[in-house]
Amino acid sequence: MYSIIDIESNGAGYRKECIIDIAIYRYDGQKIVDQFISLVNPESDITPFVQKLTNITPKMVKTAPKFHEIAKRVVEITQNTTLVGHNIDFDYRMLRQSFNRLGYEFTINTLDTIPLAKKLIPEEVSYSLGKLVKSLGIPLTNHHRAEGDARATLELFKLLVSKDTENEIIQKQHDETNAKTYINKIKQLTQDLPNEKGFVYFQNEAGKIIFSDYVQDINKFSKKVFNSKSKKWEGIQKAVEQINFELTGTDIIAKLILNSKNVKKREILPFGLYFRNGKYIVEKNTLNKVEKPILKFRSFTQGSKAVQFIGNIEEYNDLNAFKSKIDFRKRNELWLGQGRKLGEKLFLIIENGKVVSYGFYELFTQIQTISKISKLKIDLLFQSTDLNNDLQLALLRGDFETLPLPK
Repeated sequence: MYSIIDIESNGAGYRKECIIDIAIYRYDGQKIVDQFISLVNPESDITPFVQKLTNITPKMVKTAPKFHEIAKRVVEITQNTTLVGHNIDFDYRMLRQSFNRLGYEFTINTLDTIPLAKKLIPEEVSYSLGKLVKSLGIPLTNHHRAEGDARATLELFKLLVSKDTENEIIQKQHDETNAKTYINKIKQLTQDLPNEKGFVYFQNEAGKIIFSDYVQDINKFSKKVFNSKSKKWEGIQKAVEQINFELTGTDIIAKLILNSKNVKKREILPFGLYFRNGKYIVEKNTLNKVEKPILKFRSFTQGSKAVQFIGNIEEYNDLNAFKSKIDFRKRNELWLGQGRKLGEKLFLIIENGKVVSYGFYELFTQIQTISKISKLKIDLLFQSTDLNNDLQLALLRGDFETLPLPK
């Protein structure tokens, strides 16, 4: 039993896309036994490129069902089937993302018609759906709409099945794609990890955390662990059965969380900002052990971006004015900035130049009273100098709205 699928997305950034059009044909090897076709309200914008490609406008999806309203139907029609698609990785990822947002884990065996076509119909000029089906004489109406593309994929799949007379190639690819191999384990564990900053937790079969750390890119770091030949990671590679994460949004939030847990993790900041002969420069701190850097950076690139930013603001030509801007040693303020996710804000309570508490609140919540803040705040046990440096950089970039502490 197969479910042939095609999905169109709104064209948002990678891992932020939403479904706007979906078509699924349940196929028993002889005929279509069920089908589901629907526009979907993405609850977000559709890019101009996608509107032009699909002819789907915001007005068309405004009254369409939202994904949570069709989720049960998607589960029902795909249940106990193999999910088939042309570049199935995209369609499967879109489904997993959409279900993950609802707190539901969607898993299913998959089959991709692209590698199948390359094996069973070699020497085609192109294996894009439009060009391939045209070359094979398969009708395609409403290209780049889910219904038309899914139907063409179904007809292509029928042809591939008929060419695989011994049912060897399709079965072999199915087994390879869904086998419990180390390569598939890596793919399954890392496929939905975000390319964002945060805490990553490697867990064994029993759910015990066997490794955790704060990293700059959760997806990239996890893949690096699995691809490492170092004996340091050997045990973790074998034992890990699930990877969870906690997004932090910014380095400041990560350090606040570490500080609140009394975890002292010092960051290496090898580059510094210096003011010489009326100019700001970035260089390695080890080159000058007498002069103290104004700010420190993780990399030369980070420092260069800061210098470029400073150079665009005329008042910063005066070193004292610049130092005054980023100095918060005597401040008593409430700082409001970006949170860990869309629609969330971060607040910091600064007393005598130190962060004493922090917390999070929803975008439209009013927190300008001590009673409201006290319910949300998390107190810090200590404050590292690395956090001071990050706060100065945040002041420089204007990342925070600074207000007087509420009475």
